[in-house]
Amino acid sequence: MLRAPGSDQLDVEVLHTRRLRFDDGSPVTSASAITSLGEGWLVAQDDANHGAWVRPGRPTTTVRLFAASDEGGLDRFSEQAGTKHLKPDIEAACSVVVAGRPAALLLGSGSTGQRRRGVLVTLQDATPVVSVAELGPLYSMVGRVLGISDDLVNLEGATVVGNELHWFNRGNAGQGLASSSVVVDLEHLLARWPQVGDAPPVRRGTIYDLADGLAVTDAVALDGELQLLAVAAEDTPNAYDDGPVLAAGLALVDGSAVRSVCLLPPVDGAIPKVEGLAVVSRDGRTATLLAVVDADAPDEASLELTLNVQW
Repeated sequence: MLRAPGSDQLDVEVLHTRRLRFDDGSPVTSASAITSLGEGWLVAQDDANHGAWVRPGRPTTTVRLFAASDEGGLDRFSEQAGTKHLKPDIEAACSVVVAGRPAALLLGSGSTGQRRRGVLVTLQDATPVVSVAELGPLYSMVGRVLGISDDLVNLEGATVVGNELHWFNRGNAGQGLASSSVVVDLEHLLARWPQVGDAPPVRRGTIYDLADGLAVTDAVALDGELQLLAVAAEDTPNAYDDGPVLAAGLALVDGSAVRSVCLLPPVDGAIPKVEGLAVVSRDGRTATLLAVVDADAPDEASLELTLNVQW
């Protein structure tokens, strides 16, 4: 068991690690978001048109989120192949309720026009049913509320608090941009899905002082304004390019106040850039989380971490 260095307020243990693979043995790559779906977990791959449905005691199966690309009918994308600009870049996922039933909401980063789509996944007779929405006006509204240009929009985490979607924009130390979040009227968004049209109401930009080059890569809600953020320091010049990961960890925030930051230790010899978080269970000030790691390697099976967190 690995134990991360922490502070008086936040302590993280890595209890278990495993590599994620589909039932045919192929790797789940570039895992970028995770949320509950039925009796399991839906994991997004930011470099592919399909996700992975991970269920206890059952094979990990494919869930198609988007149709194959119009440019060559591709389903996987990479910088090496010159197709990175086509990838959907799903970076945020959270559990929502549609018609009284749990569903999964997945959202693109918004860092290019191709990445300004959302996917709603429901279950019908235990089979995933997918509905895709074009959300360009919503992403533009987020940029206006945060006071940033379209090229700085890079939304990497989302949580649900009541009828609100808290949506987190990743910062970039090199550009002098702090991590931040907005609140979206979730009821308005889901009621009009997939023909969302004009942007739902977006309000309140919250800025997080994470320091040390750290920026938000995902989030989970605990109680109201109390949230856990996955954070990483990545040496990248913009919202599009990848770069070396210098540090990664979790941050406990209450509203805009950063209460504590705890760095994660290396796992399998590398700093684990956690890009997806989900709460498995909670008991008072202790929670068990699942975290998925994006290694930014097109052929490498993504890591899933089981974390014990106390605050």
